[in-house]
Amino acid sequence: MAAITLKDIVKKYGDGFPAVNGVSLDIADGEFVILVGPSGCGKSTLLRMIVGLEDITDGDLEIGGVRVNEKAPKDRNLAMVFQNYALYPHLTVAENIAFPLRLHKGAFTEDEIQAKIAHAAETLELTDHLDRKPANLSGGQRQRVAMGRAIVREADAFLFDEPLSNLDAKLRGQMRTEIARMQRRLGTTTVYVTHDQTEAMTLGDRVAVLRKGELQQVASPRALYEQPVNLFVAGFIGSPPMNFMPGEVADGQITLPFGTFTMPDRIAQAVGDRSLVIVGLRPEHFEDAALVEESKKGTGETFDADVDVTEWLGSELYAYVPFQTHPDVAAKLEELDRDLDGEGMRTQFIVGLDSASRVRDGDTTTLWFNPEKMLIFDPEGGENLTRDLDEVARLDRENEEDRKASLARAHRNAAAAEGGQTDGGQLKAVS
Repeated sequence: MAAITLKDIVKKYGDGFPAVNGVSLDIADGEFVILVGPSGCGKSTLLRMIVGLEDITDGDLEIGGVRVNEKAPKDRNLAMVFQNYALYPHLTVAENIAFPLRLHKGAFTEDEIQAKIAHAAETLELTDHLDRKPANLSGGQRQRVAMGRAIVREADAFLFDEPLSNLDAKLRGQMRTEIARMQRRLGTTTVYVTHDQTEAMTLGDRVAVLRKGELQQVASPRALYEQPVNLFVAGFIGSPPMNFMPGEVADGQITLPFGTFTMPDRIAQAVGDRSLVIVGLRPEHFEDAALVEESKKGTGETFDADVDVTEWLGSELYAYVPFQTHPDVAAKLEELDRDLDGEGMRTQFIVGLDSASRVRDGDTTTLWFNPEKMLIFDPEGGENLTRDLDEVARLDRENEEDRKASLARAHRNAAAAEGGQTDGGQLKAVS
């Protein structure tokens, strides 16, 4: 295992276009870091520079404290798992897993190779498939074989380039769990590229959000969700996405598309002397007023809304409410929508309601929200004016404590498993 340090990494192609522009990132030994962003943001290019498949135009890349800018990929001791699996169709699962070991002729005995195959197969539940060819495997099984090949190398770090994008939704969920379990069990430094923010939020210790080759924010999933640094991060992280709407400010009150409300002191302080801001509210910050608990009613505001469309998903209900945006923020929100790979469709906000709500298409209904939950963004620069740095520090501290505790548990489990090995190197079941 090894830490990975990126210092002002730049990648420019022949036409001078900066695909990656001044990215600095410290990845701790054993940490699971996600690189996420929309298509073309530079995340895969950054990963390929780490592994050595792309030259670094400027900046320094260190692995385990050693500068590796000029080192060939084979000399960096990294294992990469590709989107398309990159398996050899004529080899069995066992031989695909063993392939990187056999490249080092004479470095391992046949018994050692077989023991490593057995260990990887057990870790990834592939023991029953070792004699099969890739063509006879499901997509999830093929991806596990690719992961097994990475495991046997005992690399300093694992690099994943959108490994689940070819799988259907159910398999993606299963494989997310498998990758998380494997990384915790092995405790190997991992860098994982995805455009799927759900993968980013569920897998990573920390998530690095990229936009047009530049690092926007790196933080724990929770810190990104609750304390985004700007409009882009706020809009990219979360599903359904955060609602953005104009807020006109006057005399201590803020007018939103659905009503005028008194600003809490914290919000008023963030707004300052601005007369127009962009307000962010998550779908779950709204509730059906008919279902709000009596104890909460005094802490929020109610308003009437004309619901266009509803989506009932079993555990929750989403209602879509159209609104007219303010012309002075329309251009900024349209730019944001393009950066987030949106389609520039009608302006609407999404309300996440309890599944017991009886709000339906075409209803005029009363909704509730707590103005304290509003995030206030500058309409020009897009920065989050309500970002609480003390809260950010607390979330980051808790995240690091949780990461270290998780790794410690993984190491204890690995030691217990080692103690349960048979003479042949196979792992016994550990209760």
